[in-house]
Amino acid sequence: MGKKKLQRFAEMETFNHVIQPSFDEVFKKDYQLKGKWCKDFFKNENPLILELGCGKGEYTVGLAKQNQEINFIGIDIKGARMWRGAKTADTDEIQNVGFLRTRVDLINSFFADEEVSEIWITFPDPQPKKYYKRLTSTRFLGYYQKLIANDGYVNLKTDNVDLYAYTKELAELNDLKIAIFTDDLYSSGLVDDILSIKTFYEQQFLDQGKPIHYIKFKLEKNFNLEEPEEK
Repeated sequence: MGKKKLQRFAEMETFNHVIQPSFDEVFKKDYQLKGKWCKDFFKNENPLILELGCGKGEYTVGLAKQNQEINFIGIDIKGARMWRGAKTADTDEIQNVGFLRTRVDLINSFFADEEVSEIWITFPDPQPKKYYKRLTSTRFLGYYQKLIANDGYVNLKTDNVDLYAYTKELAELNDLKIAIFTDDLYSSGLVDDILSIKTFYEQQFLDQGKPIHYIKFKLEKNFNLEEPEEK
């Protein structure tokens, strides 16, 4: 492991706004902050929004800067990547942002029923051969159903047209209300201060001339989701 990566791991341990539980702490167990993130971690009663697979954390930090009355948590398993966002939040003294280093499939160990008001998924691995690993598959949406507020929104930004089409088809198949969708965000006229936040990977895709796809839909609770047929 490189010296820089080791330094970042060490610095992550010093950040009060970064949570890095061990696997044994949360596997089939509830983490101590479950149901208490706003009260005990952020020290307020504001809404809570998650970014899943947050990478370097640019979107989490950008959202937090623009919405100081909302709490944001970026979640990823890659600590060296997450360091960038955590460092920015520390340097800029952003009080309404936190980072959680864990696997997304363990998310129900961390958040209680209706504790989360909205979810962002930005440029995840599209998992072209394993649909059940996609962060918008029925498997993962089933996890989110257990923690998201009633009719809370899920947002997906991606450069991958197949992941976008799959997610849109899944939402339509299950009668999930789609609020916004576009296969070319920056030519759609929909871009606002929130949607114009760019991750490191998004900027790379834009520099390559790739269109950015975006979909926002309501995730209803308490019913089983049906998976689209694989093409």
